[in-house]
Amino acid sequence: MQSRSLIGIGVIIAIVLVVALVIGGTYNSLVTLGQAVDSQWAQVENVYQRRADLVPNLVATVKGAANFEKSTYIAVTEARSKVGQLAPQAAQNAPNDPQAFAQYEQAQNQLGSALSRLLVTVENYPDLKATGNFATLQAQLEGTENRIAVERMRYNEAAQAFNTKRDTIPAVLFVSMFGPKFNEKNYFKAQAGAATPPTVDFSK
Repeated sequence: MQSRSLIGIGVIIAIVLVVALVIGGTYNSLVTLGQAVDSQWAQVENVYQRRADLVPNLVATVKGAANFEKSTYIAVTEARSKVGQLAPQAAQNAPNDPQAFAQYEQAQNQLGSALSRLLVTVENYPDLKATGNFATLQAQLEGTENRIAVERMRYNEAAQAFNTKRDTIPAVLFVSMFGPKFNEKNYFKAQAGAATPPTVDFSK
């Protein structure tokens, strides 16, 4: 009788250990994947900040052109201002907060659209296009827009890896135990007219 009790206790202990190992291993995997998402989000923020940093010089350059449409560069300045008004903490937590993520993406998309309109308008100013300073800014902006597209894609891939792990067995069975720590990560989504970075072509 005592032998059976010991066997029963041993089985229970073994089951508890197995469950603990499964939970521990899954927890560690989610932490690792979550850190990969955070790291890639930091890269997204970096490239967006690089674009924002180019705006003052770009605006100053086009303002110097005779009769350049004032409303065009004002729109860029205002869009950049809205990006700057995003709270750093909110931007940092955006992958886990759908509302903050939507605000961040909307502000960045508005700046991208305003820049795209400005660059199209510049086509009407051949003298401005020919200046060395503007050509340099154009090349930097084009490279930055391409990098934004790449980093957004990499972020989505990292978020997908995390969400897939989170929503499959065994993680899905106990992920709620850890509260908001392992909330589903948000994705960048293509919008109408914004599936590709703005075209910057001054060769015409």
